[in-house]
Amino acid sequence: MATATISSMLLSSDDPDRLRDWYASAFEATLSATGDDPGDPGYHVVDLDGFYIMFDRRDDVNGPNPGGARAILNVEVDDPQATAARLDELGARWVSPLEDRDGSWFGVVEDPDGNWLQILRLSDEVEQQMTAEPTSPFSGFAVRDIDEAAAFYADVLGMRVLRGPMGILDIRINRSTTVIAYPKPDHEPAGFTILNIPVTDIDAAVDDLVGKGVEFVRYDGMGQDERGVMRGNGPDIAWFTDPSGNVLSVLHP
Repeated sequence: MATATISSMLLSSDDPDRLRDWYASAFEATLSATGDDPGDPGYHVVDLDGFYIMFDRRDDVNGPNPGGARAILNVEVDDPQATAARLDELGARWVSPLEDRDGSWFGVVEDPDGNWLQILRLSDEVEQQMTAEPTSPFSGFAVRDIDEAAAFYADVLGMRVLRGPMGILDIRINRSTTVIAYPKPDHEPAGFTILNIPVTDIDAAVDDLVGKGVEFVRYDGMGQDERGVMRGNGPDIAWFTDPSGNVLSVLHP
């Protein structure tokens, strides 16, 4: 296992605010800052599902990047066509138009400073092949019915679900975290939460899940409100179960 990882990058620009807003709009990303002082917020940060792009102004950086092809940032997206439409609305220049290559989508676009990004979405088959031999630790849990679980985690929770050998599901919690679900007909759910899902707006998350038929669990003595959310005792949190009775939660720090 490698002794290092890449989790962020710093883009220098003579107009970092413009560049920051472009990335946030293009990828519908959350904005934050490294500092708490409004007068000195530090770096502005765009969160791309756990990969952080920070923006900086430097006196020795002026104008567009003359060598965009030298370093290309790969950006895996949920919906290539919707992303391409947003990029077109922003007036982005396509170096290589978005195209379908045997079920996988690729396109290269230029940001306002001339940096190149490859927009991609691998097919389930290619994604499964690339992750068939994991190199990072991962967790797993049992379910009673594998098809029922696949539908719940994909259609209700919106996660990418890949089918592996022996009926095992690879569930992409996000693009850097995978858990497996394996069939066990006599499965008995654990008495604890197996998966916590951070959300930016817990009320909206609860309402969205209720609209999809999810029922939230209430526990005696937990002081949950009408939505089933426990507040003011650590992160705001609400619990629910998957079709096999495994307990999950949505929480907002």
